[in-house]
Amino acid sequence: MDNDAQIPSPLLDELVAATREIGADPRLVLHGGGNSSLKATVTDVTGREITVLFVKGSGHDMATIGADGFAPMRLDRLRELLPPVRMSDRRLRNELRCAVLDSDAPDPSVETLVHALLPQAAVLHSHADVVLALTNTPEGPRHVREAYGDRVVVVDYAMPGPDLAEACQRAWAEQSTPATEGLVVLHHGLFAVGDTPAQALERHRSLIDAAEAHLAAAPARALPQVPEAPPADPVAVARLRKRLSDAAGFPVVLRRSSDTTARAMLADPALRATLERGPLTPDHVIWTKRTPLIGDDVEGYVREYAAYVDANAARRGAELVMLDPAPRVVLDEELGLLTCGRSARESAIAEDLYRHTLATILDSERLGGYAALSADHVFDLEYWTLQQDKLLRSAPRGSLAGTVAVVTGAASGIGRACAAELLACGASVVGWDRDAAVATTFDGPEWLGLQVDVTDEEDVTAALAAGVDAFGGLDVLVVAAGIFPGAQHLGELPMSTWRKVMAVNVDSVAYLFGEAHPLLAAAPGGGRVVIIASKNVPAPGPGAAAYSSSKAALTQLSRVAALEWAPDGIRVNLVHPDAVFDTGLWTPELLAARAEHYGMSVDDYKRRNLLRAEVTSVDVARLARSMADDTFRCTTGAQVPIDGGNERVI
Repeated sequence: MDNDAQIPSPLLDELVAATREIGADPRLVLHGGGNSSLKATVTDVTGREITVLFVKGSGHDMATIGADGFAPMRLDRLRELLPPVRMSDRRLRNELRCAVLDSDAPDPSVETLVHALLPQAAVLHSHADVVLALTNTPEGPRHVREAYGDRVVVVDYAMPGPDLAEACQRAWAEQSTPATEGLVVLHHGLFAVGDTPAQALERHRSLIDAAEAHLAAAPARALPQVPEAPPADPVAVARLRKRLSDAAGFPVVLRRSSDTTARAMLADPALRATLERGPLTPDHVIWTKRTPLIGDDVEGYVREYAAYVDANAARRGAELVMLDPAPRVVLDEELGLLTCGRSARESAIAEDLYRHTLATILDSERLGGYAALSADHVFDLEYWTLQQDKLLRSAPRGSLAGTVAVVTGAASGIGRACAAELLACGASVVGWDRDAAVATTFDGPEWLGLQVDVTDEEDVTAALAAGVDAFGGLDVLVVAAGIFPGAQHLGELPMSTWRKVMAVNVDSVAYLFGEAHPLLAAAPGGGRVVIIASKNVPAPGPGAAAYSSSKAALTQLSRVAALEWAPDGIRVNLVHPDAVFDTGLWTPELLAARAEHYGMSVDDYKRRNLLRAEVTSVDVARLARSMADDTFRCTTGAQVPIDGGNERVI
């Protein structure tokens, strides 16, 4: 179904605009949360008029959604599925999918049945922090009534799906009036309704304002003063990540912030106790788990999680496989707030959700105390099939998912190609380069570009620490930074040039190795080092004494590292590229001049090797990636040429 052809465009525009306004405010929804809908009469292919519910697709971001993010569904069929009809999770998913009129449409929201039962044309649903601050208290219903009077229907928490639809249906029948503006589900959120999306949006704004006014009338909750946190020890963070990865059964990406609010709440015994009561809403559990780990007893947390699963497993009515028991949020008095996930994106989601959790807990404390749902309710949603589907859809892909890499020289040439290849394989990558453009060489949560002078020891140490704060450790180190000073014979070579080349190509790596080793030793699955060396190591040429010697010294340094680090499970391998012409060193003019010097065409010059192959930076990057994944799992100290075949090397 072509949505634009079926609904009057202004009405569709209203729905998209209203949804985006709510989605743009992180106080209202975060990371795919919330949903919206519109009921409209359309004409189907037979010419018959039918009533359609356009509901937000599951997982779509309200901040950026377009018309194609809404699933058109037969409203009459959805209302046939309302209570007292009962069905299994998988049957519900199938019925919802079968009610969709467009095979290309996204899967509908898991809260579709609530949208279907409400009589108004437009529904906007958020998980507003301020509404949860009111509901997540021992007297949540009273606070909601004091804030809203009879403007909203108040519904006790029920699990999304048929249970929530039944609870909302019953409460709406008992409490609603023609003037009702919305519905508040305790521990869940707000549904604002209207005859049009614009009216629903205006009511949503007004209801949020009323909740904020109610909260503002309560006394503030003071936080204890805590001293400024000392710099975190990157090795301690990396070792914690290793233990979290071991508990999860896969490598995790760990994000750290010396969060003042978290540290202050840990310092207050009463507030510290609130942190173990549960999430703001069970929807958060797939990203944050039910409770954070306070301190560093990962093994104790794992035991407690297993006990939680054992105590609640029978509730789902089917045999369950326990999800990984690793915490997703760690609170530590010295390290601050740490969050982890299968990718940097997931760790950032967990951080965002938990920052909002901390702020909302403090607001609930102003209203008489923070009260979360019981563990059994949280468990039901954590192990709900439809909720787990969200995780499956968003699972990171690639052989290096969860892996953290540092690539030097990442703004251009072979280094840039290596960073791109690692990102494409699912790694979280910290790129270093002297060029400030490295910050924007790539975008997205898996990339951190840092301007670094590899010959400046303070720069290197700070960059490693910044990478650990962002991603939690170091698994893969790709050394691609290097300089070639141009052809100079020995009698013409200034010692200043010699020393500069050695400083960049060798000395900086020796220092980097020393700083990186303890981080690599803490890598889940073992550390991996890939050195971009040169064909000039086995086959040097005239006029390249400084470059050839530096790459030979780098090779020897790396061979020693392979010997010394093997007991720590770290493998070190080298790539010897030659004639890689798609880098910044080779301009079209220079290529033409060199080809003319040899009496060749440019194409022939690029392929002057035994295989007549053009070697590109992408080819080198693919080889480097294979050294970083399991392809070279049993290999260390290897030197692999990538030159199309060179007689002198062979």
